[in-house]
Amino acid sequence: MGSKPSPSGAETPKLVFFFDIDNCLYPKSAKVHDLMANLIDQYFVDHLSLPWDEAVRLHQEYYKNYGLAIEGLVRHHQIDPLEYNTKVDDALPLDGVIKPRPEVKKLLEDIDRSKVRLWLLTNAYITHAKRVIRLLEIEEHFEGITYCDYSSVPLVCKPHIDMFQKAMKQAGVDKVEDCFFVDDSYSNCQASQALGWTTAHLVEEGVKPPKTPAAKFQIQHLEELRITFPHLFKSTQPTQG
Repeated sequence: MGSKPSPSGAETPKLVFFFDIDNCLYPKSAKVHDLMANLIDQYFVDHLSLPWDEAVRLHQEYYKNYGLAIEGLVRHHQIDPLEYNTKVDDALPLDGVIKPRPEVKKLLEDIDRSKVRLWLLTNAYITHAKRVIRLLEIEEHFEGITYCDYSSVPLVCKPHIDMFQKAMKQAGVDKVEDCFFVDDSYSNCQASQALGWTTAHLVEEGVKPPKTPAAKFQIQHLEELRITFPHLFKSTQPTQG
């Protein structure tokens, strides 16, 4: 990943399509979220000296209030975010769990790069984000990544507006109407939609849909982006397989 020069004489596309990573570019059925939740709960037990039930409750409280459990830990317990990353995100046994998905590769290949640039936007730290993208074998499709920088306190993460503005600045896009976004998080989609981004909330098949939509668009599969935003694709035909 990294900035890619435009062909000689060509203008850089002004539109940017931001993709979330976890539970978005790979399915919830991979159960990475469950593996991570267990490691987070164990971190609460070990570092805050809490019984398991209280650790689970506080983990969920911080996630609901701040978008990330780690933000609550930093705010209220002054833990070292990078040490947390080592014990949680980087400790996840992802090899063999996250695998390349040909249909996602094809989807990304079919996006018209003369119209739109692709950028990753995640609440994970850079080490985890790069590991997931490497395992999915889709690094070459994205020009860059905006991540939650655990080395800089206070943390900035979705759904805070500062995170979306940070992503725009890093991706080199000035207007909110030039931003497209897909994420599985209700609060993240709700926030990006309120900011003015064109947002698709990924609610996988089998997941209970929200009573009130988070965004203008709601999809069950990434393939539906072809028909949701047909003007961004070279082909709107779904991947066969």
